[in-house]
Amino acid sequence: MSKIIIAIDGFSSTGKSTVAKQLAKNLNYIYVDTGAMYRAVAYFALENELIGDGFFKEDDLVNRLGDISITFKFNETAGFAEVYLNGENIEAAIRTLKVSKYVSPVATLSAVRRKLVEQQQLMGKDKGIVMDGRDIGTVVFPEAELKIFMTASAETRAKRRYKELTDRGHELSYEDVLENVTTRDHIDSTREDSPLVKAEDAIEIDNSELTIEEQLETIVGLAEELISK
Repeated sequence: MSKIIIAIDGFSSTGKSTVAKQLAKNLNYIYVDTGAMYRAVAYFALENELIGDGFFKEDDLVNRLGDISITFKFNETAGFAEVYLNGENIEAAIRTLKVSKYVSPVATLSAVRRKLVEQQQLMGKDKGIVMDGRDIGTVVFPEAELKIFMTASAETRAKRRYKELTDRGHELSYEDVLENVTTRDHIDSTREDSPLVKAEDAIEIDNSELTIEEQLETIVGLAEELISK
């Protein structure tokens, strides 16, 4: 059986990472969460006071990209790879609404995108990989054998994100989460460099009414058909 590249793109909080993790496990493929990589850069910017309410020191962040090393290490207990920034596990730290607020502005910087896309392409050079993000099927791996574009209503995605965050103990309002979702949608879809768009040959899946199991079954079927060719 041949190995393929599976690119899963889509809007924030569509469950891309959840499905991608399970898909990779099912196929015994490598999983890479590119969104976590952009979150790591946003976290770095926040920690170094390069971004915040009302300011963004873009040039300073670009000049410090050489200080950023992002790696993934598999956590056997959790069952997935966690993200590390300069050797520090920041998996939990990057999943906050505060970091979410600044991911899209950071991701608009061409220098940031070039640095991370280069790393992502190296990760997939031997195929056998599932990668999710915003521009995987259009920029990172336009030659990917299987491209999925996931979408759902903003309200559905905000409810999922709200539950995820409150389950982790964060205190916040649904309205704040919905605002974050819609703002990220706008920034991601209208940025000049690699905007979020559906690749022409991508298969769109609206999962507003689908369970994770139903999505996974559909995508596994599509992947296995291509792998067996």
